[in-house]
Amino acid sequence: MSRFTVPNCQNCPSRKGPLLGCCPMEELEFIATNKSSQFYQKGQAIYQEGAVAQGLHCVHQGKIKVTKTSGDHKEQIMRLVRHGDVLGFRALVMGDRYSNSAVALEDCVVCFVPRPDFLRLVQSNLQFANSLMQLLASSLGEAEERMMQLAYKPVRERLAKALLLLQRTFAEEPNAAQFSISLSREDVASLVGTAKETVSRLLSDFKDAGIIATKGSQITILDSARLLSIATLYD
Repeated sequence: MSRFTVPNCQNCPSRKGPLLGCCPMEELEFIATNKSSQFYQKGQAIYQEGAVAQGLHCVHQGKIKVTKTSGDHKEQIMRLVRHGDVLGFRALVMGDRYSNSAVALEDCVVCFVPRPDFLRLVQSNLQFANSLMQLLASSLGEAEERMMQLAYKPVRERLAKALLLLQRTFAEEPNAAQFSISLSREDVASLVGTAKETVSRLLSDFKDAGIIATKGSQITILDSARLLSIATLYD
């Protein structure tokens, strides 16, 4: 998909999100006047670690990973993002450079709201500002939880939790009996915080146990209850 229709703010999934859901129609019209929209192919960066934050990214369509590169050049997936979510708000509030990168996991359409327009909403809309603080606090809490998992939980438990996170983030029907996603073994390993070989071996174990099915890069969760049991074994 190299051509796309520019999203309408009033009909965008982000319109029901925690930030833009706080905006009345006149503010949405103001955002729509100055925003830009961009199509990104799978593997393309929406923004890169170290770049100065110039605005807010609103995901209209697609799946995105937020990653950080360690000193030994290993990638760690910090967050998963889907349509309706926003990106880059922490660096934007701080007036700082991005501490991570955002990369398309599949073809995506992302809108860009310039920083002056974003700050105008923060200053004029108290509900918007409060929702932004809640997002920042939630982001901090997720980072703390992830740090504890990497420090104390076994890899098998972390993999089960990562698969459930994929389901919770990307499933269109949360209560569906099965969930499938195409994701490289490298990306799964980056999400879990381990080597690709370890992920491949554990996925084979889960497959043999009837918990998941695999076909190439596609992973299908067959028994989320058993995954939850594994993920919380040491809680």
